[in-house]
Amino acid sequence: MDIAALLQWVEASRWATGIRESLLLFPLLESIHVMGLSLVFGTIAIIDLRLLGAASTERRFKRMASDILKWTWAAFAVTALTGSLMFITNASVYYHNFYFRAKMLLLVLAGVNMLSFELTLGRTVHRWDNARSAPAAGRVVAVLSLAIWMSVIFAGRLIGFTTSRAKQAAPAPSDTTLEELFQAAPGGGRAQPDPRQKR
Repeated sequence: MDIAALLQWVEASRWATGIRESLLLFPLLESIHVMGLSLVFGTIAIIDLRLLGAASTERRFKRMASDILKWTWAAFAVTALTGSLMFITNASVYYHNFYFRAKMLLLVLAGVNMLSFELTLGRTVHRWDNARSAPAAGRVVAVLSLAIWMSVIFAGRLIGFTTSRAKQAAPAPSDTTLEELFQAAPGGGRAQPDPRQKR
């Protein structure tokens, strides 16, 4: 099965059809998705600002991160679930959208950035746990994290402006005339002939 057939199969699934045909489900999913993403970014921003020495400097980093990250992961799970449910309603359109692909790439970069922190400074956190800010490498990770997650938010909003849940209408036949395209008058009825026009 090629990717096009897979995307069409996903769009035709019972879940995708139910969400697509519902008046309330898609807006509800989108609202929950936005709230979840806001919580993800907000909690990550608190940790990044602590690494930069710009907030919560009186708290131990390890303890603060332990308290906050559980909320981050819970919010991320909700965001991933709602995002997936929105994706299946118009999978072929989202898949080919530049900003959707950019958002997915940014999420991968966010994961790589976090992993690099855990494999380096995360293993030596006991050395700087009480410090006002993290070592230079930790501050670089924090700046990158903030930049990546803000870019994720912007890309997500641009997806909404450049895609549509509705399928595009079929193009008009090539032999359609201008008169046929503009048969209806602005008020909704048929255009009336100009009485001054000579027959």
